[in-house]
Amino acid sequence: MRRVCSALVAGVAMLAVAGFAQDAGPYKVLKTVKVGGAGGFDYVYADNEGRRLYIPRSGSPGRVTVFNLDTLEPAGEIPNVSGHGAAVDAKSHHGFSSSQPVAMWDSKTLAMIKTIEVKGSPDGILADSFNGRIYILSHREPNVTVIDANDGSIAGTIDLGGAPEQAVSDGKGHLYIDIEDKDKIAVVDAKTMKVTANYDLAGKGGTCAGLAMDVKNNILFAACRNPHTMVMLNAADGKILDTLPIGMGTDGAVFNPKTMEAFSSQGDGTLTVIKENSPTSFVVEQNVATPQRAKTLTMDSKTGHILLITAEYAPPPAGAQPGPGGRAARGQMVADSFSIVVVGK
Repeated sequence: MRRVCSALVAGVAMLAVAGFAQDAGPYKVLKTVKVGGAGGFDYVYADNEGRRLYIPRSGSPGRVTVFNLDTLEPAGEIPNVSGHGAAVDAKSHHGFSSSQPVAMWDSKTLAMIKTIEVKGSPDGILADSFNGRIYILSHREPNVTVIDANDGSIAGTIDLGGAPEQAVSDGKGHLYIDIEDKDKIAVVDAKTMKVTANYDLAGKGGTCAGLAMDVKNNILFAACRNPHTMVMLNAADGKILDTLPIGMGTDGAVFNPKTMEAFSSQGDGTLTVIKENSPTSFVVEQNVATPQRAKTLTMDSKTGHILLITAEYAPPPAGAQPGPGGRAARGQMVADSFSIVVVGK
């Protein structure tokens, strides 16, 4: 972690008043766009080829809100969908939501194609270009439902023996999925849809909610909540290469192969940037100050910008108990406070 230079002391003091502080470094919040709208939220997804940003909003009814990735202007929505995440298959131009049922739409026109009945409790989602499949992650069985991106048919299900949070693909037929309640990373053969290995984090990281991958060097970055660490592993054998501290309340991770940096977003108002100096050398480059509760992220591969989502909340009512996983209690969302936050150099 870099020290804050004297020239930034005043700026850091102002940030501290807002409830968070920032290390010196190349990244900063470039802009915050208050887009408003009612409904809860979880994941955010950048369709880099289609230049759109997808944000599911839960509620009754829910919807998937869509924005221009370059301008963040509204670009439409997929109505009557209450889910957690979204993903787009670049070849078929079909979009999908992690919801029940799963919604399938044309990513060019945003027209609904159909809905797909699935079991479990859909949460995370991954589009894998290796064989054109969509993976719907669920904390309840079946842990993974596999969907053919071309026609929306269900190819099968995968039993992980635990609750998955985030998945990555090496593009060569291997999937890696962090199992939040087992402190493990499952390795899945994309062809057979079978678990081939489980990598134990050996107490170095627990309750991992984010997973990113340096595909070129075959390195996994597991962002964990207990303790608050990023664990770097060799994807070939699960050997732990290093661990580094991150902020509190991570719920997502991404890797930028152009800059060789991994990012973990945290609900405590920090975005941790880890630099991969070599396949065996890693350092915390910066902790960027972000708004509170901006705990999920996506990356625009064209610009290298990191996009986060958050909202403002009223104080919790007296006697309110912490939520699942020890999350801090909160009051009602402040009307029209939902925002998209852009971080870059």
